Amino acid sequence: MIRWVGVIFLALVIFLPLFPELQKLRLGTLYGDVPFRIGKIQFFLPFGSTLLLSTLAFFMAELFKLL
Repeated sequence: MIRWVGVIFLALVIFLPLFPELQKLRLGTLYGDVPFRIGKIQFFLPFGSTLLLSTLAFFMAELFKLL
């Protein structure tokens, strides 16, 4: 469980600055992505996108392990 928290935190740290670019790929509009605004600043917590990208990375790692 603690490993998943670390993975999600690391993914948020990596993908949060890249979010405007990733939004062009429609990754910020998945279910589970939480946009919110504090004053004039808008924040995104891309939980759904993080799970999708983590799943894709897992399957790619499994595919490479088979080769």
